[in-house]
Amino acid sequence: MRIQIRPILVFGNKSTKDPAMIDLVWITDLLKDIHRGKTLVSACKRAGLSYRNVWQKLNDMEGALGFKLIDRVRGHGSQLSEYANYLITFMDDFDEKTLRLGQSSLLHLEEGFAQFRVRATQHLSLISSSDPIIQQAVQDIAGLDLSIAGSGEALERLLNDTVDIAGFHVSDPQSSQIIAKRLHREGITIFPVMSRVQGLMIAKGNPHNVTSLKDLTRPHIRFINRQKGSGTRLLLDTILAKDGIDPAKINGYEQEEFTHTAISNAIMAKKADVGMGIKSIAVENGLDFIRVKEEIFFLAMREEISTNREVLKLIRKIRTLSSNTLGYKSVGLKRQTLGWI
Repeated sequence: MRIQIRPILVFGNKSTKDPAMIDLVWITDLLKDIHRGKTLVSACKRAGLSYRNVWQKLNDMEGALGFKLIDRVRGHGSQLSEYANYLITFMDDFDEKTLRLGQSSLLHLEEGFAQFRVRATQHLSLISSSDPIIQQAVQDIAGLDLSIAGSGEALERLLNDTVDIAGFHVSDPQSSQIIAKRLHREGITIFPVMSRVQGLMIAKGNPHNVTSLKDLTRPHIRFINRQKGSGTRLLLDTILAKDGIDPAKINGYEQEEFTHTAISNAIMAKKADVGMGIKSIAVENGLDFIRVKEEIFFLAMREEISTNREVLKLIRKIRTLSSNTLGYKSVGLKRQTLGWI
């Protein structure tokens, strides 16, 4: 992390809604480049801004200051005004007088930030798609907060830097590759941790003789769905579209729950006959289960977090639990995810 204390001029009073602000370091560096004989175009490139953008900023600054900083002279390009030369002299004098104080203050600030960073690495946030193994594994990890959301929301929150880790699942290699490429471009590391079986959870004994997703369109069968944005909902909608099944013909398609457990509870309470969920929850609650698809569950995080001791412990814990749970397999070897990431 690079820390710098920069002087800024603010023009306005307490009642000014949007006061003009001038970064003296930025403008002085630009003026010095021109003073050394560089063209404004080359100075703009060094500043990392477009020619038009720089001129707009200069016009705003000159308007706030009340005098010209750069004069355009026909045949001679851009030249500094006497006010610009005064500003350069002032900043050189300012830098010299505040160098010792600035270095001391920066050192103190960096030491303070370092302490906060240590605390931050000890307390991480994980947002994950609903899964009992994830919930069980987190219990053994110090300083990790878990919240549940759909795979789509989890990834969105990670990309927006509002969480540290996202747990998501994907059911086909093509979609997985697309997601992986996007995450890699954003500097995010992906860890495959387990595979699990998704399918139809059905009341014990399968009283309506459900055998496939096509049976969901039978009018007397009550279905209960997962929420929009969840990986399970995406899996269902993808298969329905592929098989040409109209969701509007499914009784209860619009009825939503947010976890696999909530789906199983609704079926056990006889509020629904069928719902999509994972095999382990169905078996745990004595429900019948029809396999639909096997999928891979991933953890994604920024690269700097991927070496955190507690995060690595979480990954190991998930893989261990999944290898000993019905309906799951531990995933960690490259050959297991070949073609997926």
